[in-house]
Amino acid sequence: MNIAYTFRNFDPSEHLKSYAVRRFHKLARFMPKANNIALNVNMAVDKFRHKIEVQVSGDNLNISAVEQSQDMYSSVDMVLEKLEAQLKKHVEKVKDKRRNKAAESEEFVEYSSGRNVTTRKVVERDHFEPKPMHVDEAAMQLEQRDDIFLVFLNAETEQVNVLYKRSNGNLGLISPGFK
Repeated sequence: MNIAYTFRNFDPSEHLKSYAVRRFHKLARFMPKANNIALNVNMAVDKFRHKIEVQVSGDNLNISAVEQSQDMYSSVDMVLEKLEAQLKKHVEKVKDKRRNKAAESEEFVEYSSGRNVTTRKVVERDHFEPKPMHVDEAAMQLEQRDDIFLVFLNAETEQVNVLYKRSNGNLGLISPGFK
């Protein structure tokens, strides 16, 4: 983690510098690839206000926090709390994203045919809303496409239907019968 400090309107003591370095290095535990992360720390004193601005930037990460108080040490602590909360939130988002992506790609379907049980991995998933149309309209669309089936909303029955090409060249219609 690369940390750059800027001090405005005051000369920091060695104790303040070491305190800030020690505190900000604790942020590395939230970032697994801390060598790609840059911290820009700006400390300023205006009359009685001790203000600190911190910007964290790196791989898909851009977080900033600002705090001010009457003591620079407490400003460092308060801004550190804000940054920790934001980094925790960011890390959780990344973990959730990874979990969801892994869960989608790792879906398996088991089915049995006679004595054999077969397991297949679902590698692709499509989501779409079927368009309402008549059966003859759907037949025309299927003939124009290279697909072997078409899912559509039957305009007459208001149910989802599947129109498919049969091996003899004719078309088949699957219409669910819900009771």
